Amino acid sequence: MSRRVDGFERKTGETDITVSVQLDGTGTADVSTGLGFFDHMLTALAKHSGMDVSLRCAGDLHVDDHHTIEDCALALGAAIDEALGERRGITRFGSAYAPLDEALARAVIDLSGRPHATVSLELVRDEVGEVSTENLSHFFQSFAVAARATVHIDVLRGDNDHHRAEAAFKACALAVREALRLTGAPSVPSTKGVL
Repeated sequence: MSRRVDGFERKTGETDITVSVQLDGTGTADVSTGLGFFDHMLTALAKHSGMDVSLRCAGDLHVDDHHTIEDCALALGAAIDEALGERRGITRFGSAYAPLDEALARAVIDLSGRPHATVSLELVRDEVGEVSTENLSHFFQSFAVAARATVHIDVLRGDNDHHRAEAAFKACALAVREALRLTGAPSVPSTKGVL
């Protein structure tokens, strides 16, 4: 069984990030990226996944928000991957729907060890807050790569892009929560014996 807790640092010429996760937490978030709406989304992700997440990012926001969002996704995904260890005894699969008022999102997660993301948020505005909406989809794609997970996220309906994005993050969180759940089995949930 893995420790289910990990810290990770990522420092490049574009960002300086420290992140720690406790997979069996209470959903506590201590997040600061310099992007208020993104902090709001990461807080929702922590809260509804049940993970404790501490994340600090100093990024090149004078350029734009892309590097900050991408690198935070990579750092968070890597910390979760490390905390999972061999992935023994996890449920592995998770799926969830989450509404936010008129918006409804669906997320399906497989902690398979094979990174893939299909994301359809159908956002209309160029930005929500100071975040480019294209980078919200890119967050899930980068997260899937670093967490070594298969991620499918679809926003099924909604009129307000804030609601649509937040429903997607909440659905993802709920699916992650289910996939992380311990089953009590000592084995890796795969016919191959490894994930």
